[in-house]
Amino acid sequence: MAARTSSLVHPKFKTKYSVKNWPEYDRGLRDRRDVTIWFSEDAIARWIPRGRRKRGAQRRYSDLAIETTLTLRLLFHLPLRQTEGFVGSLLKLMELDLRSPDHTTLSRRAKQLEIELPVVGKGSSIHLVVDSTGLQIVGHGPWAAAKHGVAGTREWRKLHVGVDQNGVIVTERITDSNVDDASVVPDLVDQIPGDKKITRFTADDAYDQSSVYETFVELGATVVVPPVKTATPSTRETRAARARSRTVRRVRKVGRRKWKKETRYHRQARVENTFFLSIQTTLGRSTSITPPRQSRDRSPTRLQHSQPHAATRNGEI
Repeated sequence: MAARTSSLVHPKFKTKYSVKNWPEYDRGLRDRRDVTIWFSEDAIARWIPRGRRKRGAQRRYSDLAIETTLTLRLLFHLPLRQTEGFVGSLLKLMELDLRSPDHTTLSRRAKQLEIELPVVGKGSSIHLVVDSTGLQIVGHGPWAAAKHGVAGTREWRKLHVGVDQNGVIVTERITDSNVDDASVVPDLVDQIPGDKKITRFTADDAYDQSSVYETFVELGATVVVPPVKTATPSTRETRAARARSRTVRRVRKVGRRKWKKETRYHRQARVENTFFLSIQTTLGRSTSITPPRQSRDRSPTRLQHSQPHAATRNGEI
């Protein structure tokens, strides 16, 4: 009889869930479609640019207005013209004496808009959870293959994301597909603000390397990384080597499943949920990278999302 390969978790150990608070559960399902949007007094005051007027044509809309409109477009997956009408209807319903940016202005200003994403989080300590996913490159390769009938090459990039204990993205980087996950860890750590202290690091077995342990042991953080199946205790006497050896011995003694419960390794699922919620839910299931046309640099500069069967719904961030 063939072994069960459909799931890594035996049905005996799978957790069964049952809904007991049906009124709250039903209310939560209804609230998922509740669209509540409001404009703060500061946003209303900054909708139209104020300041010294220069020679030439003046801007009618501030960067805040462009950013707000493009954010709504990204959330609701709207083309530029529909975004213009949607924001205009919101301003009309709120009885605000403001105009929605037109679609041509949105297209032109989006290329030059600089957006700073603040790090959201409470407290001075961070439980860093890291993982990576693949992004397909969209460029002249598929187009040339479709036009000339030749086999195009498929290239990918890796998106490395680190989230905190609340599931908020605090660090990220895009690399080539052949870059090792563990080698990107120092760059991810450098993006953490200086007033934040990393107290715990969680990742999958792709990060089971001595360099990762050395990085976080020096920071005084606890490393929760499952060792690979062929891992053996190290003979070195460094702090990083001893920390990894303790993990290998503990997994051998109690088993991988019990070790994950002891170390609360299930928190690693936060970054996987972030991939789904922040990338697939916001951008859709088809997410790809468009390299710049004016440069031969292979490093990507922007992400492009295209929904299937909707060529006019392309959105860029």
